[in-house]
Amino acid sequence: MAKHNELGKKGEELAVQFLQKNNYKILDRNWRFKKAEVDIIAQKDAVLAIVEVKTRSSDYFGNPQDFVNQKKIKLLVEAVNEYVISKDLNIEVRFDIISILKNKNNFDIEHLEDAFLHF
Repeated sequence: MAKHNELGKKGEELAVQFLQKNNYKILDRNWRFKKAEVDIIAQKDAVLAIVEVKTRSSDYFGNPQDFVNQKKIKLLVEAVNEYVISKDLNIEVRFDIISILKNKNNFDIEHLEDAFLHF
């Protein structure tokens, strides 16, 4: 597996652990619809959190969350609409980004709630 793929998988694992420590229930991981893949679908209280995980080994080219573009957002919204309909859910939906930056042997994790409101 390529190093960037390994880093991405590690980032997703760290994101799941972070969410669980913060009382989120993980409902699905890597859920796919058409061309979209939703990294993590989690629930906390009455909110369905759609979580895009971005992991980078440095911030030389920008912060990890800067790599979520309009095309990705559009695909995620379409996929989540399908998810909510297919599961017959009546719940508030929020789009989050978990930004993970590798810092030597540590990882800095930042959870941006309602992240798409800032685009």
